[in-house]
Amino acid sequence: MTTGTVTSKDTSIPCYLHCKEIRASVDLPALNRVFASRRSPSILGGNVSKADADGVSYWAAEPREIFEFHAGQEDPFRRLHKALTKYKLQDGHENVLPKGILHGGWIGYFGYELGRYIETLPATTTDDLKMPLIRLCFYDRIIAYDHKSGTCWLIALDLPHDAEDPREKLAGLERLLAESRRVRVEAPAGTELDNIDLSAIQCNMSKDYYVQAVGKIKRYIYDGDIYQANFSQRFECDYRGTGIELFHWQNHYNPSPYAAYIDSADFQIVSASPEMFITISDRLIRTKPIKGTRPRLNESGGASLGASHVNAKNFNELLTSEKEQAELNMIIDLERNDVARVCVPGTRTVVQPRTIEGYPTVFHAVATVAGRLRREITFCDVLKAMFPGGSITGAPKIRSMEVIDETEPTARGVYTGSIGFISVDGSVCLNIAIRTIIITGQKAFAQTGGGIVADSDAQAEWDETITKARALIAGIRATQGHSNEYGKFRL
Repeated sequence: MTTGTVTSKDTSIPCYLHCKEIRASVDLPALNRVFASRRSPSILGGNVSKADADGVSYWAAEPREIFEFHAGQEDPFRRLHKALTKYKLQDGHENVLPKGILHGGWIGYFGYELGRYIETLPATTTDDLKMPLIRLCFYDRIIAYDHKSGTCWLIALDLPHDAEDPREKLAGLERLLAESRRVRVEAPAGTELDNIDLSAIQCNMSKDYYVQAVGKIKRYIYDGDIYQANFSQRFECDYRGTGIELFHWQNHYNPSPYAAYIDSADFQIVSASPEMFITISDRLIRTKPIKGTRPRLNESGGASLGASHVNAKNFNELLTSEKEQAELNMIIDLERNDVARVCVPGTRTVVQPRTIEGYPTVFHAVATVAGRLRREITFCDVLKAMFPGGSITGAPKIRSMEVIDETEPTARGVYTGSIGFISVDGSVCLNIAIRTIIITGQKAFAQTGGGIVADSDAQAEWDETITKARALIAGIRATQGHSNEYGKFRL
């Protein structure tokens, strides 16, 4: 594998870290709303479930610059490497942040179809949304909140020829924090998931098409082409609400540890992802694939959001399912292979074996694979070795992606790509963009899928995608408006 370009002359722009620690609680919805009113905001986390993951939420707006790469352009990784190495954090900075915290840098996303620039793949799906394949914003000022310690960090980068000095930047962040304390955000109206009727919502395939496609994928499995392929469908409906209200709703009723909100003005991304793609800190890389899902139900059998009852039957069914165990083991092997391509030999390991984790509406089976990056490996090398994540492609990865292109009618875009940050200190945290809604042109698009294997039942797989979609459509419906005339989605 070819590693990142190394130049003999360092032309990067030096930047110096300045930060201020404030021990105070943060009203998360209020701070979300304050930043959402600024230009090109990005929010990572912003809900209580962050405490169960890496533990830190981030707020940023008004980027210093924006990097975009569109389908049809050439050489994305050369362009990306140039952008990511433009700024260089200097040693001896004034303050020290805890390890792994974003020091300032790039926040944004990588679309699933970026994989076509990594491997030779067909491109027959329709790209009707036409969003950038990569969109990253460089932020020189950020608010970070450590949920575990209750510490708020104001973070600013000092760059040459800045119009503001670091003290002014930090003071501006403190004013935004103070502004959030004057904002009151009411809890959003809830809804029963069982009342969400998906039959009237436009989809990019019919149920008959879905069933036939599952049969086609299983034939590829029987023929020995693949062991598994992740197959998804996309839902679409009119939407007159705001992205931040939908983000607020998801954070309240479906809090997810790798949630994200991105607003480009032309489109908004609302992600309620529970899945971590990669984290990098001190050259240690981790990936945490999800494979296996069951509904989390209340005592009456309905899937009402916020229910505290743990359905032991569904939990144990997922725990003991041989099919689900085989699926995750397959993806663990794939991820071990991907990690090995960029890591020091002998450092790759499964640090967390298969575990069942509970989320507000579902149970997931997860595992964690880790390793130590070789010295010469760049972020672009990691991306080329591992993107997109194996849990949302299948195995073997390249042939599964060919099957996905053959069976899914529309481009995935952000869905099953990655959202997160690349810090100027080399730290990285990216999610797998599942449970993710795109808002553009007064429409909302939500996509869900699952892994198809040899003994998959088409009806059961269909039901799984519907279970995952209900929590997303519920938020769209609740924030669309409160009028009873809204009724079913009709397009």
